Amino acid sequence: MKFQRKKKEKLELSMTPMIDVVFLLLIFFMVTTTFNRQTEVKVTLPEAVGAEAEQNPRVVTLTIDEQGAYFLKDENNNPHELVAQTRESLKQEIAKLAEHSKDVPFVINADDNTPTKAVITALDAAGQAGFSQITFSTQYPSSEK
Repeated sequence: MKFQRKKKEKLELSMTPMIDVVFLLLIFFMVTTTFNRQTEVKVTLPEAVGAEAEQNPRVVTLTIDEQGAYFLKDENNNPHELVAQTRESLKQEIAKLAEHSKDVPFVINADDNTPTKAVITALDAAGQAGFSQITFSTQYPSSEK
């Protein structure tokens, strides 16, 4: 007795469903990803003539805008906006930074129209925290460039 065997069909692997799944995963990850956007504070520095500062890669920067709001950047250039814009919270935040980086320069970027009280408060808080290298940022007068 002779048995007939059925012919085996060739297996085909369809790539279309696999490509669809990959694209769906790609879209899912793109939609759910949060994009880190660093906020920058627009500050117009006062003009002054003087020597150009040394470029130090590690520096603690305090930026004060026109309204007297404080924004800190630590020595690793990580921005940190003060939650409470009060004298005490400024002193606490600067004291936290001073624990790790008293030896690095402390730079104050104050806007041209910043109230003097805000600048003096920042200068006092940095001095009390133990920073010894405190400087102010300025820009060259436009006629001297």
